[in-house]
Amino acid sequence: MKLIKAPCGLHCIKVNDLKVHFGEEEVLNDINMHIHCGTLTVLIGKNGAGKSTLMRALLNDVPHSGTIEFKDRENGNIRKMTIGYVPQKMNIEKNTPVSVYDMMASYESNVPVFFRKSAKLKARIEEALEVFNAKELIDKKMCNLSGGEMQRVLLSLAIMNRPNLLLLDEPVSGVDAQGEKNFYRIIDELKRNYDMAIILISHDLDLVMKYADNVVLLDHTILKQGSPYAVFTSDEFKSAFPGYELMTGGNKDE
Repeated sequence: MKLIKAPCGLHCIKVNDLKVHFGEEEVLNDINMHIHCGTLTVLIGKNGAGKSTLMRALLNDVPHSGTIEFKDRENGNIRKMTIGYVPQKMNIEKNTPVSVYDMMASYESNVPVFFRKSAKLKARIEEALEVFNAKELIDKKMCNLSGGEMQRVLLSLAIMNRPNLLLLDEPVSGVDAQGEKNFYRIIDELKRNYDMAIILISHDLDLVMKYADNVVLLDHTILKQGSPYAVFTSDEFKSAFPGYELMTGGNKDE
């Protein structure tokens, strides 16, 4: 990986008393989180618990109350966050002629990409793709990408501007088991070697236990949060996921 910047540990994201209502329906209530750079926080919970809505609130994509702050602990200043986001999926029409380069370049320039090719921009795109072993996809049409290839491209796009916060909404949905394991290894390397906080929605509890630094168990409010072991051994978790057998041992480099 190039341009490695180790986590500084001097800033964090604070979510204070966040609430979301859709009409009369209360979707999220009393959401409080404190997230440091260089960490992976995973949101878990049953379907319909509000996980994706929380992501959308962090993106300011749905109306909400409460505050979301990016705070530098070194001098107390509040700075504007740069956020990278990977949705569950992206729908691309068949036979769409847009290549991976065209799509990624369009996010970086106001000039139509077919008017001007930039060697500098191409190098930046290749560097981002290389992080996720996707450099060879740069000239491939977006409509011809497999599910795993699409996710690697979207992840590359999300980190191209070195975000402070990376949001991943079930990013390995539709990817096979080996591809999912490879994804978690890459994310583990990314959060350790780049100065960013990562929030991920996942349903694979075994991989969450193995790779997460913090886990947030959600059911319209935070039922439990803390280390994976603290959450997975809690009564709240056992009630939400009855029958789940906690696996212990192993290490991240297996």
